[in-house]
Amino acid sequence: MLLLAGPALGAWALLAQPDVAVGAAAPERTVSSAVETSAGPSGFAELFVSAYLEAGEGTEASLAAFLPDAESVVLSADPGSQVVEQVAAVRVRAVSDGYWAVTVAARIRPIKAAAATEPAAQGQGHVGAASRVAVLRYFRVPVRSGPAGALTAVSLPAEVGAPAVGKAPALIYGQGVDPSQADAGVRTLGGFFASYLAGEGELDRYMTPGSTLTSIVPAPYASAKLGRIAEYGTKAPGAAFPEGAEIADGTRRRLLVNVTAADHAGVERPLTYAVALKARDGRWEVEAVEAAPLLAVSAGSGATKEGSN
Repeated sequence: MLLLAGPALGAWALLAQPDVAVGAAAPERTVSSAVETSAGPSGFAELFVSAYLEAGEGTEASLAAFLPDAESVVLSADPGSQVVEQVAAVRVRAVSDGYWAVTVAARIRPIKAAAATEPAAQGQGHVGAASRVAVLRYFRVPVRSGPAGALTAVSLPAEVGAPAVGKAPALIYGQGVDPSQADAGVRTLGGFFASYLAGEGELDRYMTPGSTLTSIVPAPYASAKLGRIAEYGTKAPGAAFPEGAEIADGTRRRLLVNVTAADHAGVERPLTYAVALKARDGRWEVEAVEAAPLLAVSAGSGATKEGSN
């Protein structure tokens, strides 16, 4: 009986299966929404603060894209009475799931000087000009994520004080010293930065094979010279690798390099790079321009072990 009923049961099971093709893409939409929501509050708050600061009487509707009840907002300032030259989110704090407090820094330049500082007949034109200098101010915006990840501002921005500036973290390099041409690694660095920043010569000759790093094009500087250099694991750069000493292939060095670059107008700009060198065929090559300098951390932490490899 089971053998005879098998084909019929199989056909019934096939016909009874639910149609799953329509929902096949649902997991991808969920992941995409989560990514957008986590990345969106900062940019949303920046746009809102910029629109809010430049809006004025009669242009309150321009805030509707950010604030649902924008029609209840009343502004008395003239539209465009101040210009937002720059905005940047400097702090994002999660209040609860899908709800953030975003602090935005805004560089604002007044278009019209305050009445008390307007140039008077006594020739005080410089006073009015000073009042129109851009200033940096900070605003906190509450941002909520709604259905499908849509972002809205819960209220108008609140002006706040500047966030506290943290202490500079300690680095794990040795003492910085002036570059010495007796150090073959220094000579490699000098040629590397002259090529990387100023377009002098081929960059590949200073890099390990297979590197994907390329020079900055067009070259932003006319010249680049090395400043003080500090090395991880030694008190002075080059101390462990004197001139003429045999260097085993694969030996690595990690350095903090100060560079002074001069643009085509002769204006100098100090720059700092974390660089990894690697020995090959008796010479030093740039293995990587690292993303960030090495921090000094407590013994036994994962970061310390990683930095010592």
